[in-house]
Amino acid sequence: MTTAWHALAQLVSWPDLTEVRSSCGTGRALGSAGGEIAHFHSDHGVDLHLTAGAIRRYGPDLRRSTAIRLVPGSHWVTVRVECEADVSLVMTLMSAALRAHQEQPDTLAASAARCNDRLEAALTHRDAL
Repeated sequence: MTTAWHALAQLVSWPDLTEVRSSCGTGRALGSAGGEIAHFHSDHGVDLHLTAGAIRRYGPDLRRSTAIRLVPGSHWVTVRVECEADVSLVMTLMSAALRAHQEQPDTLAASAARCNDRLEAALTHRDAL
């Protein structure tokens, strides 16, 4: 079992999370009462919907982590999951995401925004031009 799937296996047992169909069409997803909250795109990639407020609050710490990628304008963060410490990071960020969704959910338009999977590909392509 790869590290991202190990994280998913742990998270599906959390009472506030259920496995749902990924709206981006890639991989597997977890949802909460506020909608989709995590996408597991690959053996080593997880997108977490933290909300704009949580990204502002935790932004400096998130930017210091080499395992985390922030996409400008996105309310999702991408975590590269390569070892058990990264799995722990996903668990911590999931707790923060659940709390953020309960305390100050994103607006309906922001909640409907897609994860970083497609955004990252578009940005990477644009940057290459």
